[in-house]
Amino acid sequence: MSGFESSDEEGEVDVSPFLISWLDLGLGEHEDKLAISSLPGCRFKDTWRSLESDIKCLQAEGVDSVLCLCTKGELNKYRVPGLLSELELANIDVHHYPYLDGTAPNIRTMLQIVDEILMLVKKGSKPLVHCFGGLGRSCLVAVCTMLVIDESLTAEQAIEKVRGLRGPGAIQSVQQYNYACEFRNLCNSYKQEQDENARSLSR
Repeated sequence: MSGFESSDEEGEVDVSPFLISWLDLGLGEHEDKLAISSLPGCRFKDTWRSLESDIKCLQAEGVDSVLCLCTKGELNKYRVPGLLSELELANIDVHHYPYLDGTAPNIRTMLQIVDEILMLVKKGSKPLVHCFGGLGRSCLVAVCTMLVIDESLTAEQAIEKVRGLRGPGAIQSVQQYNYACEFRNLCNSYKQEQDENARSLSR
């Protein structure tokens, strides 16, 4: 048994509008925005949403690409094991970059995620990034994306920007906050390492 009574499934599913926050990336391009949200269709504790309704909300907002940061274990735990396939059936491109709640990915993975977002936006797509609550991992990705785009922006300014959209809980953990503050140093170290590897191979 699921732990929920049938009345929950039949009569108490939340079909209210799915909350999507749009972050202006400031690229100067048309519709250069990144959407941030919690997990579509999540059914956990007091949250009991309709996946079908949430996907329709994504479509209505024009979202055509989704970057999912949840692990497959989380998708099972929060009762949306078929989320990625359901998004694809709705003609929404899926990009899966799972990493654990409260943590940050290695710098190589983060740069891959940011590059994916920028590529999508520049080609006119309207991407959405989500984790479980839409506060920690997804907001960290948004912050790092802004730091790549605007070199004059500080980590603290980028964090305040996402907190203005998603509330004071955005960037939840100390690890995520420190990662955001160290992001540019991590990028520089990674690029130096890549350059050294390239020089070694060319010798």
